[in-house]
Amino acid sequence: MNRCRSLAIMMALAAGNAPAADGRQDWVEIPAGRFASVLALTEPGADSAIDGFALMRRPVSNAEFLAFVSAHPEWQRGAAPTVFVDGQYLSHWESATAIGESADDAAPVTRVSWFAASAYCEAQGGRLPTWLEWEYVAAADETRLDARSDPAWREHILGWYSRTGGKDLPAVGQTPANAYGVQDMHGLVWEWTEDFNALMVSGDNRDQGDPDLLRFCGAGALSTNDRENYAILMRTAMLSALQADSTTRNLGFRCARDPRGTTP
Repeated sequence: MNRCRSLAIMMALAAGNAPAADGRQDWVEIPAGRFASVLALTEPGADSAIDGFALMRRPVSNAEFLAFVSAHPEWQRGAAPTVFVDGQYLSHWESATAIGESADDAAPVTRVSWFAASAYCEAQGGRLPTWLEWEYVAAADETRLDARSDPAWREHILGWYSRTGGKDLPAVGQTPANAYGVQDMHGLVWEWTEDFNALMVSGDNRDQGDPDLLRFCGAGALSTNDRENYAILMRTAMLSALQADSTTRNLGFRCARDPRGTTP
């Protein structure tokens, strides 16, 4: 582990990344580093430089998204343009402005499209995390910044993904924080990334734009550097099958933002 990176993490955790007393989302400062993605996003096996950024400690909850659509009625169910959301957008809520008894206020919001998630993050002064940023943080367990080489941890993650989602989701923030201080990266819901539709690309540029999503899923699987990491394969296959207006009962999101003083 890079010594400077470890020191930066310890300082960030000591600087007050505990949950806010009023229940509002708080942000965890993620230090810069280098990371070898499971996907061959650049040269296979090559490290990628990760700039420092901030990430929401937990996924966005129903209550937090309700506050957003209340302040931005153009994103309420029935008002959002159909080009931006499918017919199941927030369909589990009682109404456009009430969560009701079918969902827990503190549970992660789901049935939210990429467009709606992006709009929420923009309203918070942020954006959706990139795939590389998400994978960088998700590689950590409770004590290690990168636990991916541990077969037991990978099996644990895979077990979580096999149960991800469902009708009655628990509240966010119930899992132990990882080494960065971030919770619920695995086992609660799948999460949107900013560049989800760029993950699955064929090695032949003549195939770009091919609508055959199964081919894209296959191409993505073949481009992985670690084919034993089935949880990552499941996640990339799931995301690659989506459109930006798609919503599902087990797909939520959290926001990222660039360091203060830079433009998101």
